[in-house]
Amino acid sequence: MKTIGLIGGMSWESSAEYYRIINEKVKSELGGLHSAKCLLYSVDFEEIERFQAEGRWGEAGKRLGDAAYSLEKAGADFIVICTNTMHKVVKDIEAKINIPVLHIADATANQITKSNLHTVGLLGTKYTMEQDFYKARIKSNGINILIPDQSEREMINKVIFEELCLGNIKQSSRNDYKEVINHLINQGAEGIILGCTEIGMLVKQEDSEVPLFDTAEIHAMEAVRKALGI
Repeated sequence: MKTIGLIGGMSWESSAEYYRIINEKVKSELGGLHSAKCLLYSVDFEEIERFQAEGRWGEAGKRLGDAAYSLEKAGADFIVICTNTMHKVVKDIEAKINIPVLHIADATANQITKSNLHTVGLLGTKYTMEQDFYKARIKSNGINILIPDQSEREMINKVIFEELCLGNIKQSSRNDYKEVINHLINQGAEGIILGCTEIGMLVKQEDSEVPLFDTAEIHAMEAVRKALGI
C-alpha cells in the first residue's frame, strides 16, 4: 500500500470526510482491520482564505508547496490536495516536490466520462466557477460546462465560506442550491459537479434529478485506487 499525502484544512470539515472515505474504502477493499497509510498536513484556512480574497495566489502556492514538501519528506508517495479551489496553484506545488499530485479535476472528469455525459453544471467557490484553472481541465476531456448566473454564484460562494466551512448546514441553503441545480438542468446540464469539497455535506443525490459528482468523494476514492494499485 502506498502512503497518501493529504494537504487538508481547507476546510477541516471536508478534510475529515476525505479521511473517513479513504479509510472506509481501504477497509472495503482489503477487509479485516486494514486502514489507509496516510499523512495529513492541515493548514490554517484563515490564512489561505485571506490569500485567496486578496489575490495573493503565489503566497498561497508557496504555503501549500511547503506542505507538500513536508509530506514528501515524511514518506508520502503522492499528494492529494483536499480542496478544489487551491488546485489553482497546483503547478507551484508540483514544482516543490518529486512525487505526483492526484488532480481532483482529472478524477472528476474521468467519472463524468464513464457516465457518458457531455454537459455538466458546476457549483463551487467563485474562483472555481469563474476562472479557467479548473474548468479548462474538465473541458480538455470533451466535457461542456455550464455555470450559474452571477447572483447565484454569489449566493453559492457565500454559503460555502459563511456556512459550510464553519460546519453549518441549513435547509434554506439546501433549497437555494436545489433551485440553482434545477436552473442548470433546464439549460441542458446532464449532471452537476459539486466542485467544492464542502458542498457534498449540504446537497445529496436525492436533491437532484441528474447525477451529482461529489468531488471530495471522487477524489478520495481515486486516492485509494492509486494507493492500492487497483
